[in-house]
Amino acid sequence: MHNAPQPNIEDLPTKAQLRRSSIIAGIGAVFIGVCVYLPAEYGTDPTGVGSILGLTEMGEIKQQLAAEAAADEALHGGNESSSLMNDIFGLFVSTAHAEESWQDEITFTLAPSESTEIKATMEEGATLNYAWTSTGGRVNFDLHAHADGENVTYEKGRGQTSGEGSFETPFAGDHGWFWRNRDDEAVTVTLQLRGA
Repeated sequence: MHNAPQPNIEDLPTKAQLRRSSIIAGIGAVFIGVCVYLPAEYGTDPTGVGSILGLTEMGEIKQQLAAEAAADEALHGGNESSSLMNDIFGLFVSTAHAEESWQDEITFTLAPSESTEIKATMEEGATLNYAWTSTGGRVNFDLHAHADGENVTYEKGRGQTSGEGSFETPFAGDHGWFWRNRDDEAVTVTLQLRGA
């Protein structure tokens, strides 16, 4: 076993040097927190450095995703089934309804981070059946309606590749989807509709 030699007192930092190093480290930590951490995590950029580095946009996206996740959990209770089960269930449901013809089919492509809305103008009490699939990736969606101060959310989803169902309109107005591609590749969505 080797014993390290005892250091010379002259080689050790003085109290003033330690104090100065601690102050510099503290200032550096505050700078990193304000100029890097706040923009990247919360989208808050008090100095403008985060915008220059592209961190503010990343933080804003994180906050939007967190809000979407919280809203989705509040709506669905956080009990999302696996995508494999959704795919298997969708296969059987699609096969069962294969004999019924769709009235309209809409296909569109979303680039990464791109969004769009598809709406149908409907009367009160009308029913719309729908089925949709996305190829090339997953999408976030919000099936809702609004008119004359009234609004309703029928369904929301995050990271989904398909959906199917129907709804009856509680009021006349625009009823439909808001779609957003959160993947890194372009996504093509095909929406099939039948009803009023």
